[in-house]
Amino acid sequence: MASKIFAGDMPELVENIFKNVNNDNYSLYSCALVSRHWCRISIPIIWQDPFKYAERNTFISKYFSSLDENEKLILKNHGINEEFSKTLFDYAKFLKVLDLSRISIYVKKWIESQLASKSYDDSLIYHISNLLIKLYIESGATLHKLDIYICVFNEFKPEIINSLRRNEQFLSRIQYLFLSLIEISEINTEIVITLLKILEKTPMKLNVLQIDYDYFTVSSGENRKKFHGIVSALECQIRSLREVLIADCDYSEDFQILMNCENLEILRIRYCNYRKLLKKFDHNRISTFELVDCQIDASEMRIIFEKSGTSLQRLKLESIDGFIIEQSLLLGALKSFCPNITFLDISFIEISIQFLDLISNLQKLQFLTLWLFWSVDETPNEVQIIQLAMQIARALPLTLQYLDLRNSRLNPYIGILLNNCNAPLKQLLIESIDGKKNAEALVKFCKRKRTLKYVGVDNYCDWELDDNFLKVDKYVTVVLYDDILVDC
Repeated sequence: MASKIFAGDMPELVENIFKNVNNDNYSLYSCALVSRHWCRISIPIIWQDPFKYAERNTFISKYFSSLDENEKLILKNHGINEEFSKTLFDYAKFLKVLDLSRISIYVKKWIESQLASKSYDDSLIYHISNLLIKLYIESGATLHKLDIYICVFNEFKPEIINSLRRNEQFLSRIQYLFLSLIEISEINTEIVITLLKILEKTPMKLNVLQIDYDYFTVSSGENRKKFHGIVSALECQIRSLREVLIADCDYSEDFQILMNCENLEILRIRYCNYRKLLKKFDHNRISTFELVDCQIDASEMRIIFEKSGTSLQRLKLESIDGFIIEQSLLLGALKSFCPNITFLDISFIEISIQFLDLISNLQKLQFLTLWLFWSVDETPNEVQIIQLAMQIARALPLTLQYLDLRNSRLNPYIGILLNNCNAPLKQLLIESIDGKKNAEALVKFCKRKRTLKYVGVDNYCDWELDDNFLKVDKYVTVVLYDDILVDC
């Protein structure tokens, strides 16, 4: 049976194997050594996003085996004399993810590894980055994700734009588009608008859009004109857009073009003044809403909760100033309009009777993160904290599987919380296994519920031979909490 798998005679089983190792480059490299058939499957996956997983910059040389003599001569004139040997694969055509910010970083490292002297003209980075991009475009590759990060080192030469026009397949299947502009110059803006106009002529249907202006003001003056041109060029995509992320931007009326996306389901806003945007919000299909590092005013949140209603399933609220304005109104709106929430990540919340009532009434809640919360008494004594731990535990719905309490006052009292918890938790994130009582309570919870699979902690290296750790580790896998990933 094994020989059949390696030879490709059982395609469904082989497909499942590669699905499980799709994001693990070490395993993919191992798979490439199994057989020729597995090598032909592994290599295109490994080279879809080479700038994400590469630990070294030497992979850039593999692309340059197809350079013509004139291009090689230009490199030699800059002191790069490497002989680029022929490769078994045309690696450039496997590219699916292109992040322009990473290209300039890796090219810079590659140049320094090639030159005996670390002294070189910055224009060399610009030249080689453009050379690499041109190879990708003309290789026959088709992108799925494009991160347009424009700065002085990765501006496009005119020949790149011309090459894109001749090779429309390169941009024809993009689903994820990220626009990040560090320097809003006329040249940069024109490059982005030209790219977007080329996209407009392809059959591409954009699903996800992220706009990041890195704290530049776009609400007035010349920046407003430049921003308007960029957003207007995206207008043709409003029917297909499913997700929008806006970061580091002042409000501009041009955002309303994006808010008219009739199939918009996911809206993420970070480090922005969002108030005017939400006042004109008119969607009833938002399933995921995220507001991070913004001032949270419940009177404005109510609009999106009421409009989204039963469609809202995933909610993340993180206040920039450490409190929520009119918290009672926010909790009331959530309870009234949004009963189908499955994921709730909320910071700087006051643990009140109303909040506990909301949690217990979210009968589909599976993931709960509570950071930097407090009780009505801002300086509670130990008795009050114990009561708080018991109240939270008893409010947790029987659907809850993931609980994150890392950044809270409850770590010394996790044992009390678990002793009063009936939720079938599968993953619990805490600061540490603090003391014998907490360790015993964790073991007791594992035996009682038989559901807990992982406990994520801040750091266990210093006490991994501690008796409390060894006690718990027999019943549940203890990992660093960074290894437990849940995306909103």
